[in-house]
Amino acid sequence: MSVSKREEEYLETMYILQKNKGVIRVKDIAKALKVKPPSVVDALKKLSEKGLVEYEKYDRILLTEEGRKIAEDTYSKHKLLTQFFVGILGIPPEIAEQDACQFEHYVHEETVKRMMEFAEFIQENCSGVLKQFLKERIEKEK
Repeated sequence: MSVSKREEEYLETMYILQKNKGVIRVKDIAKALKVKPPSVVDALKKLSEKGLVEYEKYDRILLTEEGRKIAEDTYSKHKLLTQFFVGILGIPPEIAEQDACQFEHYVHEETVKRMMEFAEFIQENCSGVLKQFLKERIEKEK
């Protein structure tokens, strides 16, 4: 099944809300994604038709097993990319977070996997070089 980048974003947001608050509400999704509640309702209807969420007006919102899997995969990519951007490239956390949020929807899983393998290799085998690189980046930014 084809899921758009925007749908991934909705699913990931719902996953994070459920994880942090224990409940998914239209107003919380709207706030997190900076959209109006009617836009959220439209998205929920589409996601429901695809079998990715269970949604009835004025009732609870739940991710289905398939919806949760997509959300978890997207969230996992987001976390790994953020760690790579901060830990290996020395990108400031707030920028890394924004970039990961965009990048996660366009990068293939194999690319993320390879980036993480590279990061682990560098951290294990070239930690001195990595520390020097990060130190120089921080000094240049001052």
